[in-house]
Amino acid sequence: MGKVYLVGAGPGDPDLITIKGLKCIQRANVILYDRLVNKGLLEYAKKEATLIYCGKLPKCHTLKQENINLLLVRLAKQGKVVTRLKGGDPFVFGRGAEEAEVLAQNRVSFEVVPGITSGIAASAYAGIPVTHRKIASSFAVVTGHGEKGKPTNINWSSLAGIDTLLVYMGIGHLADICHALTFHGKSSDTPVAIVNRGTTAKQRTIIGTLSTIVEKANIEKIDNPSMIVIGEVVRVREQITWFEELRTQESKMVFVDEVI
Repeated sequence: MGKVYLVGAGPGDPDLITIKGLKCIQRANVILYDRLVNKGLLEYAKKEATLIYCGKLPKCHTLKQENINLLLVRLAKQGKVVTRLKGGDPFVFGRGAEEAEVLAQNRVSFEVVPGITSGIAASAYAGIPVTHRKIASSFAVVTGHGEKGKPTNINWSSLAGIDTLLVYMGIGHLADICHALTFHGKSSDTPVAIVNRGTTAKQRTIIGTLSTIVEKANIEKIDNPSMIVIGEVVRVREQITWFEELRTQESKMVFVDEVI
């Protein structure tokens, strides 16, 4: 019998993977990786390792989840060391629990290696803390759509009272989400940030409120992957926008050898 490692690869910046996650990549015979995994991490794999792409786009899956589950079992029973590499954290909207359940049912040895989830990381790279001693003492991570693809079965009435909301996979239902929160008592002036391609070189952030963010997202043509951050903590970004400023400084640097 082999073994399966369910590994969180982090949000996009390859340097944010854990040491244990990197070791799992290095020792694997087979790596099954998702669409949002930074491909640079695959360079750490053994030359003879087999790489299998399992990426999913809305309504377009390279491999169905059921097939991925069975493949993990089959490979492990062939004696392989398998690393299942997932963007962010495997247990935060990553279907890692479903895969772990199948492995357990088939008595396959496995370990879960947590990763930095994009809700916290993308927010931090945009200069937005998810909590703040003076502003926000609670936060919640929320999917932007339910099992059937709609946000209607999410308990927005309970979520409206949370200080900071981190909404994953919500761009396609942004208008519905904003309406649901204001309907359940959230002020229409509540700040909202959308962090597109967070922690990567292509990161960009737009700011609005529950009443304006939909129009701004349409104007800027914001697409996936994006993280939606809702709450007063968004205002802190005005003081600690560090990642975009760092990129600007680096792009303006003139090296001595270039001058010479």
